Amino acid sequence: MENVKGKVWRFEDHVDTDQIIPAERLLAENLDKMDEFIFEKVRPGMSQKISRGDIIVAGKNFGCGSSREHAPRSLLQAGVSCIVAESFARIFFRNSLNVGLLLVECPVAAREGDELEVRPKDGKVMNHSSGETFEFPQYPEFVSKLVEAGGLMNLIKEGRF
Repeated sequence: MENVKGKVWRFEDHVDTDQIIPAERLLAENLDKMDEFIFEKVRPGMSQKISRGDIIVAGKNFGCGSSREHAPRSLLQAGVSCIVAESFARIFFRNSLNVGLLLVECPVAAREGDELEVRPKDGKVMNHSSGETFEFPQYPEFVSKLVEAGGLMNLIKEGRF
C-alpha cells in the first residue's frame, strides 16, 4: 500500500452514514455525483472545499448507522484518500475495504487543516504540522491487496482473489 499525504478534516465520535451521505441523495441519477452531497447537512459546502488526497480524522465509531456502501464510495469520489479514526463501525469498515478506501484505526491528535502522512506499510501516522507520530497495527497481506487493488471487484477482475 502506498503512503498518503493530505490535509485533515476533523470529525468527532459517532459520525453516521446519514451524515456522510444523506439517504435522500441515494437516487440512481445521483450515483455518479454522490461526492457533491458529502456531509451537506453537518458541513454545508465541504464537497467544494475538499481536495484529492485529503484525510478524515475522527473519534470513535465512524460510519455507524445503516450499512450502505454509498458512504465510502461517496468519500472516494470526493477524493478522500484515507480515514483515520479511533474506531469504525464494523459494516462501514468492511464496506470501505470492499471499495478500496484505506482506513486506519488509531487515535491521532490532529486539528482541522493539519498535514498528515499515513504510512500503511510502516504502521505509522505522522502529523507534519505538530511533529507527532502515532503507530497502528499493520494490515494483514490479504487486506493490503484488497485496498491496493481498489476493492474486492477489482481484485476479482484481476484474478488475484
